[in-house]
Amino acid sequence: MLSLAWMDELSAFLRPEQMEVNESPHPLGNSGAVTVYPRTEEEIATVLRYADHHGKKVIVTGRGTKRGFGGQRGQADILLSLEHYAGIVEHAAADMTVTVKAGTVFGDLQRELAPYRQKVALDPFWPEESTIGGVVAANDSGPKRLGYGSARDSVIGLRVVYPDGTVIRSGGKVVKNVAGYDMNKLFIGAMGTLGVLSEITLKLRPFAKYESVVLLSFPSGDVHEIRSFAVSFLDTMMEPVCFELLNPALAERLGGRSVYTLVIGFEDVENAVHYQEQWVERLCPKTAEMVILAGEQAEAFWRTFYTVAPNGRLTTVGDSVEAAVKIGVVNLDVLSVLRESALIADRCHVQIEAHGGLGHGLCQAYVHGGEEGVAAAIEELRQTSVRLGGYAVVKHLPFSLRQRIDVWGGKPSYFFLLDGIKRKIDPNKTVNDQRFIGGI
Repeated sequence: MLSLAWMDELSAFLRPEQMEVNESPHPLGNSGAVTVYPRTEEEIATVLRYADHHGKKVIVTGRGTKRGFGGQRGQADILLSLEHYAGIVEHAAADMTVTVKAGTVFGDLQRELAPYRQKVALDPFWPEESTIGGVVAANDSGPKRLGYGSARDSVIGLRVVYPDGTVIRSGGKVVKNVAGYDMNKLFIGAMGTLGVLSEITLKLRPFAKYESVVLLSFPSGDVHEIRSFAVSFLDTMMEPVCFELLNPALAERLGGRSVYTLVIGFEDVENAVHYQEQWVERLCPKTAEMVILAGEQAEAFWRTFYTVAPNGRLTTVGDSVEAAVKIGVVNLDVLSVLRESALIADRCHVQIEAHGGLGHGLCQAYVHGGEEGVAAAIEELRQTSVRLGGYAVVKHLPFSLRQRIDVWGGKPSYFFLLDGIKRKIDPNKTVNDQRFIGGI
């Protein structure tokens, strides 16, 4: 509990309605003794400057969807929420760029851009809850990463508030910018450990004239058949935005059929989409079953898909534990990861819903069950990824388990560089301390 004196000090630059005392820590950790809600960049800088000068720890959050991602602190001194720091700063429709405040909800931003037939080419999970700042800080992306790329491909400029209150700018506000180092990439995916993202400038892309989702089910469950089709498909000139394989457990949840299912997304002019659908139909094995979703059906499918991952904002205490594991392997090794996930689920007595991109090699595994079973399943998933020459990062886990499990999977060989940058920018470890790789 905060002392009255400390509250008085915060009250010098924040209104009473911008502060909230928290009685107890959150089960996912990453909370604060007091939550503050700045509404301006200057207020963000003032809070950080105060904390840095007085030896206080600050955890940064948007709306809390990623609260369970990393972090060895159950409760810091201050939880800096950007929930009320939202809105579009500048939209240059002709240049196809937009600058937004970090607390802007991703779905709200897309709706603001829709009348201009433009959008941000990212597809994070929980788009109606996630803030653009959180998406960029965690480098979050979904199955359309194949066609869209990641936040590192969309962000062209940032304003960042350093822990000492200094505001810096990286990148610019135009797409073609070749001046100096690309400093944006230093902050994207750094989990807010180098400062608070204040404003983000993104390049846009036009709405597709037409969109469809092809669901290709494989009742035989023969992964060799799926691999053969995938190789043939990837050798064609087709350009899907998504080429994602669902394991039977997730396929049953999304489509009602417990079989391996390929999700192939197309976005283009209508004739081009239909042409590619016909290619899939000619190329797919005779034993496979094909369903095409278009228009509102496709939109409904994606709305459901993007809410299958755990959401830190909605997490409650209970007997069942949920975890999300991001696995990166060579693209066709996704088949091995998904096949092994079923065996791991049986051995550890948990449920695993998983999907992976056969075009980019990134998998997501959502594990549900008892605490010990979930812990064992995470360890086996990581061993599988390492055996395949890949990696596994735990994106969502209760705080109690994060104290036992290294969610990042150990320090990489280049850790000394990350540690050196953190020490230079945040020598007092004020912002998001112990939130990133190796306890940075």
